[in-house]
Amino acid sequence: MSFSKGKAFCRLDKQTPGYNSKSDEFAIFDKSKNNVMLFKDVIGQESVKAHLLKSVKEGRVGHSYLFAGPEGVGSLSLAIAFARYLNCLNSGETDACESCSSCIKTAKLVHPDIHFVFPVVKKGSSTPVSDDYISEWRSFVLANPYFSAGQWFANIADDKKAGMIYAEESLSVIRKLGLKNFEGKFKIMIIWLPEKMNETGGNKLLKILEEPPSNTVFMLVSENPGALLGTILSRTQRIEVPFIEVSALTKVLQEKYELGTEQAEALARLSNGNMVKALDNLDSGVDKSGYLDLFVRIMRATYSRKIFEIVDWVDDVSPMSRDNIRNFLTYAIGMLRDSFIFNFKQPELVFLSAGEKDFVSRFSPFINNDNLLRMVEELELACAQIEQNGNSKIILFDMAIKMVGMFKQ
Repeated sequence: MSFSKGKAFCRLDKQTPGYNSKSDEFAIFDKSKNNVMLFKDVIGQESVKAHLLKSVKEGRVGHSYLFAGPEGVGSLSLAIAFARYLNCLNSGETDACESCSSCIKTAKLVHPDIHFVFPVVKKGSSTPVSDDYISEWRSFVLANPYFSAGQWFANIADDKKAGMIYAEESLSVIRKLGLKNFEGKFKIMIIWLPEKMNETGGNKLLKILEEPPSNTVFMLVSENPGALLGTILSRTQRIEVPFIEVSALTKVLQEKYELGTEQAEALARLSNGNMVKALDNLDSGVDKSGYLDLFVRIMRATYSRKIFEIVDWVDDVSPMSRDNIRNFLTYAIGMLRDSFIFNFKQPELVFLSAGEKDFVSRFSPFINNDNLLRMVEELELACAQIEQNGNSKIILFDMAIKMVGMFKQ
């Protein structure tokens, strides 16, 4: 390996993922940028980092972890940073060294002993596996450490399909884990959104978790652990990843996006500990006008009992991708809860944009103890049915009709 003007030239083995025999076998890594996917780059989550570091120092590295946390809190970044630390050749007290051959490869997600499994979108008759999209995955993750499932699917498809981890993926996992370690201390399998795995694939994964090869570490990164098989949950060490602290999120928004203190703090509070939401709000001028418009329309239509307006709303929403519909329903649940809290005149408990606050100030009197829970239950039920690939048009219409009777006239 040689270095020149801040760049590291690292020869890749022919078995290394990403190696292209038709081009030069030397990959160029920019050392000035290879500090991605370190613990220090993960926003907040200091207690989680400390726990992971302590387990390594005490020689208590488990064979399977479940990083359980909602969207936008950095669960995937934590898993990659942990993998980098585990295989670092010169790890420090609090982070990987950044300069050893293992760190350089991990920084570009091409380490031969760190593998990824993630949901993919089926195109045509053949069933894809993660390796079919590995180039897109590396580019996307390196450019967007904090992202949503919907953003990933939109990147590889037409935003009309939800991704899955198909049963064929388990054969690829078994094959990779059957190989000897190339250079790392551990062979690491990072599975992002294992809840997207079908039942057949889940059962095959369970068998691997029960008898993993030596020096193998599984890292499951889930936003919905309740959707996983109970037997998988029982075989993993659960790492709870909470929402990002407002202070940590504020600091990042100030330093990286050059926002003023007041603006950064307001955006951090509005995003409620979700970096994906913070970036989305930043890009959209802190106004989710698309979701807000859909929420306003369906609330007005159900309150006014205007069936034709409900039908028009369903016709507009049902063609959206399943993940986009799910995200909207989650947004709607949050808006209903914020509307209920708004009635108590405690602004520090409500995180709303200017447009949202304007609507909620007029809408909140119609949300009360009698209808809030029932509305939320209907939205959650619709969300679950969408996840199970139900007919979007039927599910949304049924949900809306049931909500009609929940408003007091």
